[in-house]
Amino acid sequence: MILEIRNLIKRYGDTLAVDNVNLQIKEGEIYGLLGPNGAGKTTTINAITGITKIDGGEIFVFGKNFSTHEYEVKKEIGIVPQDIAVFEDLTAWENVTFFGKLYGLRDGLLKERVEEALNFTGLWDRRKDFPKKYSGGMKRRLNIACAIVHHPGLIIMDEPTVGIDPQSRKHILQSVKELNRMGSTVIYTSHYMEEVEEVCTQITIMDHGRIIASGTSDDLKSLISFEEKVDIDLANVNFTVLDNIKKLSGVKDAIIDGNKVTVLSHKNSKNLSSIIDAVSAAECEIISLNIDKPTLEGVFLTLTGRKLRD
Repeated sequence: MILEIRNLIKRYGDTLAVDNVNLQIKEGEIYGLLGPNGAGKTTTINAITGITKIDGGEIFVFGKNFSTHEYEVKKEIGIVPQDIAVFEDLTAWENVTFFGKLYGLRDGLLKERVEEALNFTGLWDRRKDFPKKYSGGMKRRLNIACAIVHHPGLIIMDEPTVGIDPQSRKHILQSVKELNRMGSTVIYTSHYMEEVEEVCTQITIMDHGRIIASGTSDDLKSLISFEEKVDIDLANVNFTVLDNIKKLSGVKDAIIDGNKVTVLSHKNSKNLSSIIDAVSAAECEIISLNIDKPTLEGVFLTLTGRKLRD
């Protein structure tokens, strides 16, 4: 287990920011940590990295208790903070070199790792430039280069794509998957559900300082999915099509509205091909067909009562 959190508690005055959180993250995962503002996810991340002192519970990283092995543990963690954390008066090369030295890299190995990190993030050709000449996306990539120069086993990425262009976002998401392929476990937070669905193997949703759901994207969607809905636009409609569909296995109901037929089936009915055959048998022509599936955004809204960006 790369990370294990046991009964984590953090208070700010009378506010219980993290309320007895328990979390386990296995080696090799890209773990999504989601929650609306004030949910406790940032406090949890800050506790993992030692920025925030906890009021109760235990944190184990790489099997070591953080409270008694803090220095050893921190050497194996890379942090990509939400706010860009680079030195404007140092070049990209100097920035990555500085962070490499903080993690104990020296001489030839330091030079090798700096070059590797800048190449990985696509900044090698701009290594002599100062960050003020960089776009927002390039600064984000420089943040990542500084965080991975020491080959950390655990990388924490807190909103790494905020305020950047689509091309840079794509580059960062590809980098996350590649870092994971190369052996790093990643904790990933984002306000963009499509990012989480694309890269994360496991997801935890927090709200009001507590974990309210965990699992794969499909696991979480199944929490709010009790039926399947198919909308079919037809060139011509007759009531034979309705009768044909209602006889099918798994179908709960079928409704005609103008030239549109809506079919409600029990979850996991796997009857789409039968529905299409029933429409054809009634001599109706399909113009378009839409399968209404549950989304991670819908899960989040259902469980928290808020949108992720609220």
